[in-house]
Amino acid sequence: MNKEVTPYQKEDSGKKEQVAEMFDNISGSYDFLNHFLSLGIDTIWRKKAIDQLKELQPKTMLDVATGTGDFALMAHKRLNPDIITGIDISEGMLKVGLEKMQEKGLSNKIHLQYGDSENMPFEDDRFDAITVAYGVRNFEDLLKGLQEMHRVLKVGGKTVVLEFSNPKKFPVKQAFSIYFKYILPTIGKLVSKDNRAYSYLPESVKAFPEGDSFLAIFKKAGFKKTKQIKLSGGISSIYIGEK
Repeated sequence: MNKEVTPYQKEDSGKKEQVAEMFDNISGSYDFLNHFLSLGIDTIWRKKAIDQLKELQPKTMLDVATGTGDFALMAHKRLNPDIITGIDISEGMLKVGLEKMQEKGLSNKIHLQYGDSENMPFEDDRFDAITVAYGVRNFEDLLKGLQEMHRVLKVGGKTVVLEFSNPKKFPVKQAFSIYFKYILPTIGKLVSKDNRAYSYLPESVKAFPEGDSFLAIFKKAGFKKTKQIKLSGGISSIYIGEK
């Protein structure tokens, strides 16, 4: 699903390999660019997404496509579960994340490891809650990744997905389009030194099956009580599903 949009458009490697390579390339500047390019608004979006799990009070959590562990850190701070496991396919991002957890003395609370979202190294019904921030659009097979999340989630557990969407209303739609197509790729290229990473971002967002289309795939993966919460005029969306 969504295989035609890849970071480097190489014919000799698939989307998964190219995504891992891209994040390895930009791992050193990723955290800075994340907050800088979103003008800090992403922090508000992340908090709102994590707060969807407050009522559940999860003790064991999985953060998929954890990157450098920022979302896991925020989940730890706001929910205080016993343990958060973060998985990612980028060794470069994980290295930065592991150093971060060590510096904060949280290595025993937030465990980061290599893991493929479409073939997770966990038994069924393992986690109380699963989160993923801006990662599902990078899945090579979206349905398979969501099915894996459903498999490792406990019955009664919740999955919260935070992802970009395409705003539909004036003037947010026009402003977002200009920023995403021209300003963001230019700054991203200058800081990260990767010519494609921040051009791939708007391309992948445009190609992503958002809104009702995503909810339909979410349901097909086995989730129930699914819903979407739009943020900042539709720039981002929170998707929630239960098992």
